[in-house]
Amino acid sequence: MTNTEAPPRPDLVGRAAELVGLIRKHAGWQDENRVLHDEVLQGLADTGLLKMRIPVRYGGYESDTRTVCDVVAELGRGDGSVGWTVSTWMIGCWLVGLFPDEVQDEVFADPNVRICGSVSPNGMAVPTDGGVTLNGKWHFNTGAPQSQWDVHSVLLATDDGNYVPAAVVVPMSELTVVDDWHTSGLRATGSVTTIAENLFVPQARVLPMLPVLLQGQHLSERNADSPVWRTPFLPFAATVGASPALGMAQAAREAFFERLPGRKITYTGYELQVEAPLTHLQVAEAAVKLDEAEFHLNRQAEHLDTKAQNGETWTLQERALARMDAGAVCQRAKESVDVLNTASGGSSIYSHVPMQRIERDVQAINLNGIMHPDTNAETYGRVLCGLEPNTDFL
Repeated sequence: MTNTEAPPRPDLVGRAAELVGLIRKHAGWQDENRVLHDEVLQGLADTGLLKMRIPVRYGGYESDTRTVCDVVAELGRGDGSVGWTVSTWMIGCWLVGLFPDEVQDEVFADPNVRICGSVSPNGMAVPTDGGVTLNGKWHFNTGAPQSQWDVHSVLLATDDGNYVPAAVVVPMSELTVVDDWHTSGLRATGSVTTIAENLFVPQARVLPMLPVLLQGQHLSERNADSPVWRTPFLPFAATVGASPALGMAQAAREAFFERLPGRKITYTGYELQVEAPLTHLQVAEAAVKLDEAEFHLNRQAEHLDTKAQNGETWTLQERALARMDAGAVCQRAKESVDVLNTASGGSSIYSHVPMQRIERDVQAINLNGIMHPDTNAETYGRVLCGLEPNTDFL
């Protein structure tokens, strides 16, 4: 084990920015092949960006949430699928940091380890001698084809015949991978289905989730005092998960202005699109939406870091607001992209033009169950009205 000093935020964001060119170079290949390119994976490892949520004793950085979000957004500026995949790996690393230290010794032996996961409890874990027997099928398992470990959400059978939510850590080599990720957006994330059949999981790799979700308790002794692991799961996961959407909107803005010089508005008297008042209104509206998305992301990331650093507890309203902010990031980013996509004309639907891929990706992230703006707005509104939330995912 080697303790490391975390690079400052500008350094890590700068490293991500330097990768944008490489990521964009392979964006078409990634979209077609539905996974990240090997050169992109190597770039992420070489720059140390995969270490942001790994404990310092294993060579990681334990970067704060704002840093993780800024880096993920920058990667999403290169390709939304890269941002989304890295956000999932960051959440996976954070989850493993809640498990007993002996489990972390095994998983974090590689400081560039990639850990995927699935939030939906689509598996059943039945206690047996020394651990549990796991059966289940998990869809939307982002990054699974290029991960070494998987953190699955399950229902854990109890002695009284009931079930409680839990998480289990499983080597990817012990799971069956079903290549069923054929989608319209976020295609390069490789969010395939994984299956466990009568799989034995040692007890140390089983983590009951209610104490984690509600009381912030976990099984790691060495991480107990780290602000990184005092952060509540769902607010952290939702905030980091929304970060790629900001990058997508930034990418749409760059793509639009790159093609703007010399373009005309077909079948009108405007020989230069840049001179049309309509264009001025469109780019202004898109810019405001982008600014709003950035506001919601930064507000929540800084809230997470401040409360974790001070050891403050979270109210129900604050948890609901975290989901609301995540939804607002995605919604405002999509609105910004939609405006610029509409202004890009018919030629933008060609597969070699980035705008069409960005539009598909931002639509996909808005449909995610944790990010969905309508779902999150309703939940936040219920809490503001003094009602119980309609979800346990807070």
